[in-house]
Amino acid sequence: MAPYDENWFYTRAASTTRHLYLQGGAVVSSMTKIYWGHQRNGVMPSHFSQGSKIVARRVLQALERLKIYFYEGNDISDLPVNLSVVWNGNFIIDNPQNIQAHLYKCSALRESCGLCLKADPRFECGWCVSEKRCSLRQHCPLSESSWMHASNGNSRCADPKILKLFPETGPRQGGTRLTIIGENLGLKFEDVRMGVRVGKVMCIPIESEYISAEQIVCEIGEASPSKIQDAPVEVCVRDCSPSYKAIAPKSFTFVAPTFSQVIPSRGPLSGGTWISIRGRHLNAGSNITIPGSSAILIHINRAVLSSADVTYYYTEDPTIQKIEPEWSIRSGGTLLTVTGTNLATIKAPRIRAKYGTAEKENNCTVYNDTIMVCYAPSIDNPVKSPSELGDRPDEIGFIMDNVQALLIINRTNFIYYPDPVIIYSASFLQVLETNVLLEHRSWSYYINTPCALTVSETQLLCESPNLTGQHKVTIKAGGFEFSPGTLLIYSDNLLTLPAIIGIGGGGGLLLLIIIIVLIAYKRKSRDADRTLKRLQLQMDNLESRVALECKEAFAELQTDIHELTNDLDGAGIPFLDYCTYAMRVLFPGIEDHPVLKEMEVQANVEKSLTLFGQLLNKKHFLLTFIRTLEAQRSFSMRDRGNVASLIMTALQGEMEYATGVLKQLLSDLIEKNLESKNHPKLLLRRTESVAEKMLTNWFTFLLYKFLKECAGEPLFMLYCAIKQQMEKGPIDAITGEARYSLSEDKLIRQQIDYKMLTLNCVNPENENAPEIPVKVLNCDTITQVKEKLLDAVYKGVPYSQRPKAGDMDLGEQLLLV
Repeated sequence: MAPYDENWFYTRAASTTRHLYLQGGAVVSSMTKIYWGHQRNGVMPSHFSQGSKIVARRVLQALERLKIYFYEGNDISDLPVNLSVVWNGNFIIDNPQNIQAHLYKCSALRESCGLCLKADPRFECGWCVSEKRCSLRQHCPLSESSWMHASNGNSRCADPKILKLFPETGPRQGGTRLTIIGENLGLKFEDVRMGVRVGKVMCIPIESEYISAEQIVCEIGEASPSKIQDAPVEVCVRDCSPSYKAIAPKSFTFVAPTFSQVIPSRGPLSGGTWISIRGRHLNAGSNITIPGSSAILIHINRAVLSSADVTYYYTEDPTIQKIEPEWSIRSGGTLLTVTGTNLATIKAPRIRAKYGTAEKENNCTVYNDTIMVCYAPSIDNPVKSPSELGDRPDEIGFIMDNVQALLIINRTNFIYYPDPVIIYSASFLQVLETNVLLEHRSWSYYINTPCALTVSETQLLCESPNLTGQHKVTIKAGGFEFSPGTLLIYSDNLLTLPAIIGIGGGGGLLLLIIIIVLIAYKRKSRDADRTLKRLQLQMDNLESRVALECKEAFAELQTDIHELTNDLDGAGIPFLDYCTYAMRVLFPGIEDHPVLKEMEVQANVEKSLTLFGQLLNKKHFLLTFIRTLEAQRSFSMRDRGNVASLIMTALQGEMEYATGVLKQLLSDLIEKNLESKNHPKLLLRRTESVAEKMLTNWFTFLLYKFLKECAGEPLFMLYCAIKQQMEKGPIDAITGEARYSLSEDKLIRQQIDYKMLTLNCVNPENENAPEIPVKVLNCDTITQVKEKLLDAVYKGVPYSQRPKAGDMDLGEQLLLV
């Protein structure tokens, strides 16, 4: 038991020390109860029985022997508690000096040596080295050698630890205050005065910020550029022997901070603008300052950063010229348009208003240098309210960074009106105190429940929306908001039972019709599919049959072409002579034209014809002559053709001259056609002018040699081959339609069964000549048969020299084989 004096008594029990403080000479009656509060299980009484009067010291001795109090848990290391003495069950002895009992536990919250040794010396706690815990001396085995107490002059804790560093980076120039938090970091400042290093750089501890055993704050010296970037942090307690040296788990990093951008890049001359600086390693060091200068400098401890590419511009302070509208209501929230200068230099302006004791602010949005939009602040004041005619606020202004001149604007006539008073009825909304509505009709009201809203001077009329059920109704005007409650909307047009039955019957009928339509459509689709398959089969059969016929026809065509070529080689092509060829084009249908013979005329007529011929060789005369004739209404189409043929006949020997005249006439004809806006496709299609007929005659003269030597023979062979191919199938004698027609318009589309017959024909002019086999069809007419027979007998004879089919009859000498 620890010694005691007149005023103090110390007791210990089960690793717990109890201090019970009683003034000497106190007397306690019998049946006394002693309480000390703040225990976990409530007030704990102590009962003991002594004589009628005993000294307090003996009471405490009896209390010590009873050991009737408990103190458990490791969450509180020491705890002062209230002490009360109760006697006879109900009487509490006065405690005017508020004497308390002090409970403590050495191991609670003292898990390290340093925390144990820095405990209050009166607790007599020490560090048990063998068990590595904080305890009283009598609870430590080998207490003489392994128990350490702070009263020993040279006590120090082994195994220091560094748990946390802040900051973890800093500039090379030094000056960074490094905070080291850990365990067993010395018991006195002298233990660590010269024991902190960051790599090879000394870190000087600061005594005023040193916390025994727990925290060291030191200032890092300058690191030369040759030093490594990452440096370990070491703490030595008195000396750097392994047992008293701690190395941080994380290294301290020396960095070179830089910055490259400042946002915003301009602000008012009055300052106060919050700016954001972007760069690298700006979180280094323990202290960052920016001096007030247009050239931005950043001090990170002893490092001074600057950038020639980053500039901050000071502009003239913003000014306010006008506020529109110059009114609001008590709840604020109305939209205000503010006009001024240099407004864009402020990134987050706010509008403020003071009315009585109420001072409120609201946000503004800047659109450009001269315009911003603000919401009027509220002046809701429980003591003072605007009058019905409106009151000016005590102060109205703008918070724009540090621009003091705009905090209060006195030259504005801004007025606050009371909030509208709204009376809600089931069918209408009535607005009282209508000064605001009468004078300022720009108010807008919004009701959350969708409805058609009508605003009048004293009423808000809201027609019931096309909804049912309960809906909350809210009326908003600026910052003023009023909710009269919920509105129950029900439908007036409920369907009656007959209507429901009718709708159901109609729906059922409509559904039946849809089903019938779908069934019919399904059947139609099935029939269409069958028809499509049948047509596809027929097309496949037709394709096969056509392919077979084409194959056979191709073989026959090769044979027939060979026979045709042999016939033409033997008989030759019946070309007309030039004179006959030209006359048929120039003067069709006239066999004996005067131009083909010499005419006997009188001498004076001969001379006139000669002179006229000379005039025809004059281009100007000839063009004028033709234009004059065409200008006459009596100049018919036949006359145009005759004149053109006669002129070309007269100029046949001078084709170059004739070509020049024809070009001029054609040019005039084209120009005339364009002026009359006729369709270009009709040009040269019909021979309606002298130029068109002359062009036909011009082609006739120049193409004769080409036709006779080059194009005539292929054309004649093509004609014969087409005629021969068409005659292999049926040909309608009336319409001219044929099975093997080249034109779709003249194609026989009916299926005709026919057979080919071979007739042996005898030449009527030479009956002794060999019979000629001729292939005909059993569906050919008599005339068609005769034409085929004549083609076979008179192969090389021109058509003009052949007998006509109508002049011939089938005689008895024609025999069928």
